[in-house]
Amino acid sequence: MSSTPPITVATEDRQELQKLVERHSGSEVAELLEVELDRAKVVPLSEVPQGTVVMNSDVEYEDTSSHQRRQLRLVFPSDADPEAGRISVMAPLGCALLGLTVGQEIDWQMPGGQRRLRVISVTRAPAQ
Repeated sequence: MSSTPPITVATEDRQELQKLVERHSGSEVAELLEVELDRAKVVPLSEVPQGTVVMNSDVEYEDTSSHQRRQLRLVFPSDADPEAGRISVMAPLGCALLGLTVGQEIDWQMPGGQRRLRVISVTRAPAQ
């Protein structure tokens, strides 16, 4: 990947994400997620800057080549429902957006080929 901006992951999320990596060991997305977790700055959720994509965030992003904007909520696999816009962190798109902040772009391999994604806005869901 030619563009790998710095990312931030909440300590609380990282523990659960690491379990997913172990559970799905050997899958391509699990390997990519592990790389992302290894390079992430990990801080408590209360210290993650606003505008950072954490689990259960509502994210608006743009595919920079098509200029198409979409919205989604980044969730754990058990909560995923693509029809409702809840995208799993174990999906290539979800993995790509994790930890990015508003304005950051990342080059990412998607099922349809290489894409460059830009985060437009991030809203955190209220604490459960």
